[in-house]
Amino acid sequence: MTTGPIYNRGGLLGALAAILLPAVAFLSSCAPEAVRVESSAEVPEAFSSGGAATPPARWWTAMDDASLDRLVEEALRGNFSIRQAWDRLDQARALAEQADAPLLPSVDGTAEASRTGLRAEPAPRTYTTEYAFGLSASYEVDLWGRMRSTADAARLDAYASTQDLQAAAVTLTARIAEVWYQLIEAQGQLRLLDEQIATNEKYLELISLRFGQGLVEASDVLQQKELVEETRGERVLVESAIAVLQHQLAVLLGRPPKGLEVDAPPALPDLPPLPATGLPAALVRRRPDVRAAALRVQAADRRVAAAVADQFPRLSLTASGETSAEEMRDLFDNWLAVLAANVVTPLFDANRRGAEVERTRAIVSERLNAYGQTVLESVQDVEDALVQEAKQARYVESLGKQLDLAREATGRVRDIYSTTGRDFLRYLTTLLGYQRLQRTYRSAKRDLVLYRIDLYRALAGGWTLPRPSRAETSGPRRPVAEPLVEASASGGEPDDGGSDDD
Repeated sequence: MTTGPIYNRGGLLGALAAILLPAVAFLSSCAPEAVRVESSAEVPEAFSSGGAATPPARWWTAMDDASLDRLVEEALRGNFSIRQAWDRLDQARALAEQADAPLLPSVDGTAEASRTGLRAEPAPRTYTTEYAFGLSASYEVDLWGRMRSTADAARLDAYASTQDLQAAAVTLTARIAEVWYQLIEAQGQLRLLDEQIATNEKYLELISLRFGQGLVEASDVLQQKELVEETRGERVLVESAIAVLQHQLAVLLGRPPKGLEVDAPPALPDLPPLPATGLPAALVRRRPDVRAAALRVQAADRRVAAAVADQFPRLSLTASGETSAEEMRDLFDNWLAVLAANVVTPLFDANRRGAEVERTRAIVSERLNAYGQTVLESVQDVEDALVQEAKQARYVESLGKQLDLAREATGRVRDIYSTTGRDFLRYLTTLLGYQRLQRTYRSAKRDLVLYRIDLYRALAGGWTLPRPSRAETSGPRRPVAEPLVEASASGGEPDDGGSDDD
């Protein structure tokens, strides 16, 4: 340690720079590189099938649906889950900035002013004024890379949060598309049920007329009434499903779950050409959830390095300077400076630091396994979507053929019944089967679209996201200890009025 006066005003700052800046330069040249993530998960060389079309980064635009485009753009700005993901990213970036701070010196300044009065009889009262100013700086030399490793880990966590945001956006856009096309299909089912109800009521009038003429039995009329009521009941269920889907879509957009009005097209869209799946290795590099898992492995590895370095000695440098005078003009004439170096080494900690090293190594192993699982699931997502879409396309084709046959059979059985008045049960069964097949066919076509959405979601990477505004509280601040929801006077349910911040 050295102490003594420094008689020029730049002397203290020059001494600080002479000691601290070389250490900072040395550390900046020794920044460690991120580790390469290798998983034991086996990735196939190619997918089982795939198309030739290049999927766009904003995957939903491949559906060529202007209404869907508008819904997605609104959701990316208004959805509260996406806003939360942005907030988590901001938190991670702030933590990374905090972790970087110890790599540079910490400098504090102090300023004081005092006035002292002294009275001693019979002499008059005297006053003494004194001004003081000081600077202090501290810096820990990162000899073993502990602080650098900690800062790298925090930065990698922030990068992982960026990928989490991208993954949340992929999930949100896929969910928007799913609900949108489910809503289109449900509204189509409603129109189909209206047609079926009208048809069944027409047949009911015909059968009732024949019953009045004594040509058919009363049971025929009752069974036809039952069919009419059954289709009306199905319509009620579809109306309920439409309302729920509208609520879901509104909430996904960040709106209240009521009053959503959208112009849905009359039918589901035709699927675009099957997208190219590429290679599984490329998928692993592109998928945001896989990238996030890999970044967290790297962050955990950096924390192992920090835990190992924490077992070694620490070297800290401190410098301080202060000056005082009775007049402001004399304040900076003389300085008293102190420069010090301090070394602290662990001697006994009951293996606390060693246990921390083992804990962080176990975290690395855990995250490597999580990364391997994420890799396999990403490949599975693509393979599942491919096989489901292919089989569903064949199923829709089969249903189309069944529908043609059922339409012809229903017409013939109806003609026989209309002519002879016999085999009503056969007619009723055939008509009921045909109408159910009509509804099944529409649902199957909807599922085919949903499987394509699953494929786009499985293949999607990232894209530039619009930044929503940050939520801010309004109104006066309240103490933390005060509850945000007031209890009602009865002591039961909370007050419906909410907090004063609303």
